Amino acid sequence: MAEPIQNSKFQIRLPLLVAGAMAFGMLIGATSFQPSGSNAQSISKAYLKFRDILSYIDRDYVDSVNTEDLSDYAISKMLEKLDPHTAYIPAKEMIVANSYLEGDFDGIGVEFNIFQDTIYVIAPISGGPSEAAGLQAGDKIIAVNGKKVAGVSITNQGVFEKLRGPKGTKVNLTILRKESKKPLSYTITRHKIPTTSVDVSYMIDGRTGYIKINRFSANTYDEFKSALGKLKQKGLQQLVLDLRDNPGGYMDKAIKIADEFISGNKKIVYTEGKGDRYDTETYAQARGEFEDGPLVVLINEGSASASEILAGALQDNDRALIVGRRSFGKGLVQMPIPLNDGSELRLTISRYYTPSGRSIQKSYQNGVEDYEADMMRRFKRGEIFHPDSIHFDDSVKYKTRRGRLVFGGGGIMPDVFVAPDTSENSKFLTDLYSKNIIREFALNYYRDHRKEFKKMPLAQFRSTFVVTDKMLYDLVKKATQAKIKYKEKDFQRSKHLIANNLKASIARSIYGPVGFFPIFQEKDVEFQQAIKLFDQAEKIAKGQVQVESNIGRKSN
Repeated sequence: MAEPIQNSKFQIRLPLLVAGAMAFGMLIGATSFQPSGSNAQSISKAYLKFRDILSYIDRDYVDSVNTEDLSDYAISKMLEKLDPHTAYIPAKEMIVANSYLEGDFDGIGVEFNIFQDTIYVIAPISGGPSEAAGLQAGDKIIAVNGKKVAGVSITNQGVFEKLRGPKGTKVNLTILRKESKKPLSYTITRHKIPTTSVDVSYMIDGRTGYIKINRFSANTYDEFKSALGKLKQKGLQQLVLDLRDNPGGYMDKAIKIADEFISGNKKIVYTEGKGDRYDTETYAQARGEFEDGPLVVLINEGSASASEILAGALQDNDRALIVGRRSFGKGLVQMPIPLNDGSELRLTISRYYTPSGRSIQKSYQNGVEDYEADMMRRFKRGEIFHPDSIHFDDSVKYKTRRGRLVFGGGGIMPDVFVAPDTSENSKFLTDLYSKNIIREFALNYYRDHRKEFKKMPLAQFRSTFVVTDKMLYDLVKKATQAKIKYKEKDFQRSKHLIANNLKASIARSIYGPVGFFPIFQEKDVEFQQAIKLFDQAEKIAKGQVQVESNIGRKSN
């Protein structure tokens, strides 16, 4: 089952909690604990105080309370005093937390989304049990094991809980399909389902490849190697690596990917903690598959942790041109410590640094709320849109391996800044996105025209298929039915972007991600800028490191 967008507060913060959770891929457990000698007495006093208070509440408080919930809350609030990424994961939330980084899971194998309180099958995963059973794109799941799931405000987590389960177990689905007069019943045997972290890889032209990585999970390096190898067979000479909105994950996977690009035994990353127990230095080791060709890396404010390790290593070693906007700024490494009730503590044990010595971690001295407001501050001061709004203190200036100027102070600053294009945005478009109208319309359109699309090659679809005015009129009518307020001015402003997104979404239903991305990227200003910068990337690759940066280089 694909990982759709999560909506709860915990799930929104989940990528930041798990990003970098496994230091260099090693799960360091804690089977025993010995407090440091100087603090042993104070820790004992604090423990006894907490135990006594919880006991008094349990015995004497006027109302019945759940002491386990109180304890979880107290622990979470305590950890907020440390840093934004040290976290306590209750046992009941560990399944979601772990699934983010797992390479596979047991389930029925469907990509789904929830439209208007109904579970839609976006696509059965190729080779999975749902595809074998006959589920189709556009099917509506209205009951699971006889229990209604449509119109009951089910969440993504609720879908996970109902459809996932141990390999070999069975689940009965009741399906509504447009061409069927009666509901259909399917009994599906759960199986091991692979998940992918490389969204797509394809050749933009005869020599230019593109790979997008959405996170660094257990299988990411293998997926990347496979994708890179296939592109090389197709004539790859230069590459766009897209790390935008990649929140991180396993550090060792990012390091291994960096090693594919960096030659010799150059430093990739190092970490420093309390004392020297968690101090490490990691260098390139293997002969990589793409150590010489021009490389452009796309990042933005959603690129965090392991993404920043990879981008920082490539920038500091003068191996890639970094394009986009300043990355998130997470430079803390967490160690997962399993607790005896199935919960887990993810404790910050060290900071990581790029080869030039930059700490990527942005400040968290003013607490979690202030830390989480950082993106809004960037927006308000104009950093998202204007490179001259970005200023650096002399104390955070560093030099790359060949002497280029780079900056620390929180996140990776790109070599070339690209502002997001908002010229076609409108409230109407935002409402279409928020209520999934474009995706739902595309899915229904594909289902109604499946036969004519079946034999159409992607190249033909891209060159000949046109989103007509009638299609847009029908989409507006569907939006009105969903209580989205229509304004002609807003529609005209966003018309071409809506048409692009609709065509891309239809292509996704037909061809999968390799159909969606090339069409969607026709309106992606950051991508379009990136593919024009290979001349600068080539200079870096050849050791000619002068880069025409458009970022303000002023100091406070």
